[in-house]
Amino acid sequence: MKSPRSVNRRGFLTAGAGAALSVSLGPSISAQEPTAKNTVKFSVFADLHHYPGVFMSRTPDHLIQIQDRAVREKCDFIIHCGDFCHDPQKETEFVDLFNNFQIPSCHTPGNHDFDGCSCEATFKAYRMEKGFYFFDRNGFRFVVLDANYFQNEDGTFTHYSNGNYFKYRGNAVSIIPPEEMKWLAETLEDSPFPCVLFSHQSFEREVGSIANWEEIRNLIDSVNVRHPGRVRMCINGHHHRDFIRVQNQVVYFEINSATHEWLEKTHDFFPEDVCRDYRLLNHTIVFEDPIHAVITMDSDGLIKIEGMETEMFMGVTRTSAGMKFADVSGRPVFAKVQSAEMRFSY
Repeated sequence: MKSPRSVNRRGFLTAGAGAALSVSLGPSISAQEPTAKNTVKFSVFADLHHYPGVFMSRTPDHLIQIQDRAVREKCDFIIHCGDFCHDPQKETEFVDLFNNFQIPSCHTPGNHDFDGCSCEATFKAYRMEKGFYFFDRNGFRFVVLDANYFQNEDGTFTHYSNGNYFKYRGNAVSIIPPEEMKWLAETLEDSPFPCVLFSHQSFEREVGSIANWEEIRNLIDSVNVRHPGRVRMCINGHHHRDFIRVQNQVVYFEINSATHEWLEKTHDFFPEDVCRDYRLLNHTIVFEDPIHAVITMDSDGLIKIEGMETEMFMGVTRTSAGMKFADVSGRPVFAKVQSAEMRFSY
């Protein structure tokens, strides 16, 4: 078993003492005029699930490993696709390790980011005014979406807060409300740059996606008809799967969890003394290293995903734990984020 490098408490508190930058990244960076060729490189991960005593996420070590790679790769920014921390209001030291990192670091809100506190407290901890925003960087526009709403019987929308969504079961409860859809349409239409969309929940899957996924996909396609190559990539987490689909010259990238896979039932393959330290450990299978990706894009149509592969903790897999190998969409679980290189002409 690979052991993550240890981080002492002093290192934990000071490792993020570089240039502070949060999801206010957009307003703090002036838009650039398009040039003959623009290139951007960024680190992306999802579903780290910092939840001390509950999940074996090996944080903060795993977050620091992601950050170290971003430094080595000279990334322009780091972004996660949700489920970063289950109680951001309480876990301020960990959240600020990300917020205050020397490379601009951005949040995409996921459902579990609103488990332990109100949505207002989560946004405050993540230094967000609200759950959706955009920023421009190196001739690209990066758009973050918030689908953490459910629709009430009277047609109104309620944001996830203090775990209120747990009374609903199933992934389709998430939805992007009309106000945000209007903002998205204007943000894409008015962009001077090619766009990348980040969300926690999927709007690529036909099963288990955001409730109004067809509306979102139709919007993307209609924008690209008017402005070829305007939306180039959409990245989501949530499902803990590694999958790429290209449709209408848009790359839909479902990025795996950085840390683990949730199982429908428990197993007893992990030692009892380890399970005592992590309350829900035997409801998961765990990845040895924090799997994530570094993505390079250029204005000529390059999309290069550099993933990574690791091993399962103690060799326990879905099948050995008595689960089906794949989910309802036929997507299996591997301890990896795949690599791919594509080039498009728009």
